[in-house]
Amino acid sequence: MVEWARRSGGLLVIRVHVQPAAKRNEVAGTYGDALKVRLTAPPVDGRANAALCDFIALRLGVAGSAVAVSSGHTSRRKLLSVVGAPDDSEARLLAG
Repeated sequence: MVEWARRSGGLLVIRVHVQPAAKRNEVAGTYGDALKVRLTAPPVDGRANAALCDFIALRLGVAGSAVAVSSGHTSRRKLLSVVGAPDDSEARLLAG
């Protein structure tokens, strides 16, 4: 298990550092003890949070409703909860 992800019961909890208003959606490696994610969405009216959940769901191959921001709604540092995440989630997130 990597430093930025842990399993808790049936959930995968991911620590994320978000860079909104970027040129493209991508995982940009790690940032300290968090997974760094760049998003094209601006940090306005929850659009970056919604884009983050959709992006992570797509990368993991789970439904969008399976990913939720559990803390850090107005911060760049967030905790995401993923229900039903596959066992190779960390590799999927880091894959090009």
